[in-house]
Amino acid sequence: MTTFTNRREFVRASGAAGLGLMIVKPESVRGSQANSALSLGLIGCGNRGTYVSGIFAKNEFAKVTAICDIYEDKLDAAGKKYSGARRFKSHKDLLASDVDAVLIATPAFLHPEHFEAAVASRKHIYMEKPAGVNPAGCRRVIEAAKKADKTKRITVDYQQRYGKDYRKAHAVVKSGELGAIKMVRASWLGNGPPIVKGHAEAEEKIRNWFFYRELSGDILVEQDCHNIDVVNWFTGSHPVKVSGYGSRQVRQYGNIFDNVACTFQFEDGTIFSYSANQFRTPGYQDVSETFMCEKGAVTVSRQGYSIFRAKGAPETAVTKYDITEDVVNEFIEGARTGKLENAAFTAAESTLTAVMALEACVKGREVTWAQVSKG
Repeated sequence: MTTFTNRREFVRASGAAGLGLMIVKPESVRGSQANSALSLGLIGCGNRGTYVSGIFAKNEFAKVTAICDIYEDKLDAAGKKYSGARRFKSHKDLLASDVDAVLIATPAFLHPEHFEAAVASRKHIYMEKPAGVNPAGCRRVIEAAKKADKTKRITVDYQQRYGKDYRKAHAVVKSGELGAIKMVRASWLGNGPPIVKGHAEAEEKIRNWFFYRELSGDILVEQDCHNIDVVNWFTGSHPVKVSGYGSRQVRQYGNIFDNVACTFQFEDGTIFSYSANQFRTPGYQDVSETFMCEKGAVTVSRQGYSIFRAKGAPETAVTKYDITEDVVNEFIEGARTGKLENAAFTAAESTLTAVMALEACVKGREVTWAQVSKG
């Protein structure tokens, strides 16, 4: 049994080489010819899968050529959008086809299994977050990532890491001009997804998987992992312990929380306070991360950033598009030209941080990184 007490040990055991950008010869990468389009197979034709694959389809260097889902109505809808795409009911059959890359957009609890199969098929992989819904699933993704073909790009849809304004804010924090991070605050205060209706009773849990903790990891893992990933990225670390609470103030469906509050602590003592809900007051929303530094502060979100320095007015930027476009387009370019990455390791780390917080909220007591990272 192995316990990772800090990020350095975790990264080393996971495979540190996979954390950075890798450059390989373009001729080594299938589909990397300058004039060729990357053929994409979509696994999971739900709302997110069809939306993100639509961004792929808008890129002149990508084409959706295969679709997969267990439900005929989902396949029919995706088939209308991607005329001529081959249809599959099994992800294994799609992975056995000749597509260059796959987009895994299945329910969160299936990500470890589907990622493992995609790695074995030696495709470029774009997977929706989270890495899994529990410690075992995260470790399964890590083990599969270690075996990945080094000529293939693996990207996980933590969009903020690829957003242009997020990267600018990150560069300011990492440059040291504001001094060290001394406190972190983040939140996701907004609405949740709608309940899907009109299906057979036997299909209930899969059709509405988000609302079942064992399938989604609750709001902390399925949704709030985004904020947590940003904090891990900006700090270059992960918290070592967390306490928190969750409750259901409005929600009467499923078994997940509709609001949570957590306090994380990093190894150096830095505190990260977090809150989230899914019953937004009309007209109000707050999905952002704030880093309080020695000589200033940075607040960043999908709508842009504000940088506060000791003198002068805040520096601001407004993001006017969906930053999912940034990660999709970078994935396509990287897979075609040999600018590769294996983001599964950092994705698993951030997911495991969210799992740690969920366990604290469910158990009503402090949970440590050592406890969730045992393997």
